[in-house]
Amino acid sequence: MKVYKAISMVAKDMAEQGISKDRRNAQQGFNFRGIDQVYNALAPALVRHGLLILPRITERIVTERTTQKGAVLFYVVVKAEFDFVSTEDGSKHTVTTYGEAMDSGDKATNKAMSIAYKYAAFQAFCIPTEETAIDADSEVHNVAPLNPDQLLSAFTEFAGRATGEKELKDEYAKAWAALSGYPEHQEKCKDVTGIRIKELKQPA
Repeated sequence: MKVYKAISMVAKDMAEQGISKDRRNAQQGFNFRGIDQVYNALAPALVRHGLLILPRITERIVTERTTQKGAVLFYVVVKAEFDFVSTEDGSKHTVTTYGEAMDSGDKATNKAMSIAYKYAAFQAFCIPTEETAIDADSEVHNVAPLNPDQLLSAFTEFAGRATGEKELKDEYAKAWAALSGYPEHQEKCKDVTGIRIKELKQPA
């Protein structure tokens, strides 16, 4: 399988040339590498060593959040799979990463996809990074805490996606604690958990 040799050769190039960290997060005072810098550094090495990176988004979750000033933010999480494919023999290896980002407009998904790609590259090719270098960190969002209704809604949404009883119970314990002082919400949380557990126990 020549895909691993190709990955190794690209990693060697990245170790020798690196990727400059010249983008600056002025609000929090650190430098980071932008996604365009990663593309520009990787593209020649990928062509030179016959390696393709083919992305595939398998999950996308969008949540609306509110800043302390009352503005709406879209918080997006994507689960992405990247097939690293050798052009010589067609052999491949799949890397899975997650990307998370916030935006007040229509760019949150694009940001999350870029972050997923960037960290897949960082990890697969062992590109050194001194700090958390994600594009979304070039912006800072002060998010207001969720109110009880939002907490219950978020838990209900999670419960509907849960595929295992243990993960559901773990999240239920967190939600119950977060809803301390709101017994009606806690009871609804308990009801949702009970219903979902019954659903999970039903034969497929």
